[in-house]
Amino acid sequence: MKYYYSIKEDVIIETKIKRSKFIVHLHYAESVKDAKEYISKISTEHKTATHNCWAYIVGDRGETFHSSNAGEPPGTAGKPILNTLKNHNMTNIVAIVTRYFGGVKLGIRGLIDAYSECIENAVKKVFLKKLVKTSEFNVITTYDFGEILKHKLKNMGATISDIEYSDKVKLKIIIEDHKKAKLVLFLKEMANLGKIKLANKG
Repeated sequence: MKYYYSIKEDVIIETKIKRSKFIVHLHYAESVKDAKEYISKISTEHKTATHNCWAYIVGDRGETFHSSNAGEPPGTAGKPILNTLKNHNMTNIVAIVTRYFGGVKLGIRGLIDAYSECIENAVKKVFLKKLVKTSEFNVITTYDFGEILKHKLKNMGATISDIEYSDKVKLKIIIEDHKKAKLVLFLKEMANLGKIKLANKG
């Protein structure tokens, strides 16, 4: 299972490279429309900048993406931005790098390195959240079976997000969808044996 990541909060990081000022904006985007609106917003805010280069990736598996050099030489800005995001398995993300030219030309290799470095630094400074679909199950069991159940759930890769002890043991179970099938069969089997009661089916 390949995991994909995004960010929880917007990130703004400024870097100076050979007198040019680079401002990185990272933003969570659920759709191409979201990404384009944010690109437009930042480009308007920095309309006096020399360049506003960008890239976005959206989709559950990062299947939709696009980038722009925004006036920089071909392959020197948009693609390095996009490739750096892809290297971190990111999706639902838009990145804009605003450049204010400082008077020193960087050359083709220098530009590629500069835009890659700016995005790399920004990604490393932010907490990446794993994007994965999960299901929840609420289970009621006895004290006798509770510890056995917890051990079984752990082996199946499930997480107990909440547990309540009263006359019975109530567990809230969360599991990633790609691991769910085995858990569903196990819970049904235990319910049929009277070991547990399913409060819901996730």
